[in-house]
Amino acid sequence: MLALIAGQGALPGAVVDALAQPPLVCALEGFAPDTLTPDLTFRLETLGTLIETLRARGVDRLCMCGTIRRPEIDPGRIDAATVPLVPRLTAALGLGDDGALRAIIAVFEDAGIAVIGAHEAAPELLPPAGVLTATAPDPEVSDAARVGDEVSVSQAQADLGQACVIREGAVIAREDDAGTDAMIAGLPPGRGGILYKAEKPGQERRADLPAIGPRTARGILEKGLDGIVLSADGVMVLEREATVAALDAAGKFLWVRERG
Repeated sequence: MLALIAGQGALPGAVVDALAQPPLVCALEGFAPDTLTPDLTFRLETLGTLIETLRARGVDRLCMCGTIRRPEIDPGRIDAATVPLVPRLTAALGLGDDGALRAIIAVFEDAGIAVIGAHEAAPELLPPAGVLTATAPDPEVSDAARVGDEVSVSQAQADLGQACVIREGAVIAREDDAGTDAMIAGLPPGRGGILYKAEKPGQERRADLPAIGPRTARGILEKGLDGIVLSADGVMVLEREATVAALDAAGKFLWVRERG
């Protein structure tokens, strides 16, 4: 049986819609999913009890998807089943985002629950390589995309962000913890340029693979960008038909590209 730890945003709902059988939906307290009703709500201080509950219900696979921020830990609320995990959880919370995710995944897998990525639970969320829109990118977009490749490497080194905006060869915005849509919303007015988005090289793909959707498409249209460049096999597209349709209607492009 599959369980989801469903965070905020559109991704958890998209994963559930793609599944043949409904999963057990779990939510971290304070980060309930936007469109799903959780079957279970837990705190990090009760992670051990959650694992026991999942195993008792026959869960053997787990998918973590959606946005979750690091919660504040209340030592007084740690339950007996979680006490043995405290050293590992404390160490995990002291790591960067990718390291923390790897540590939490290891806790579940050591308990006999395999962790899979959203793209593995719902493979259709990963688009094929190529230009998905009627409009193709101009040749100079390749140069901008190579700049994006360089930014992606630096973002991996800093363990922060998976997207940037490039206009006239210059990086004018980089994603931070606020996310891609917030980065786009903060852009200055202008014309031209691209949104580049890619997974960080070497990142943990099972819990933090990036995604875009119709909201992202609307955002780049409002800011006058020419299109979107995604890394092939590295970024999910939610509501793909609606996303492509929004870009097509404005004559913009969506290019799923192998890293240079």
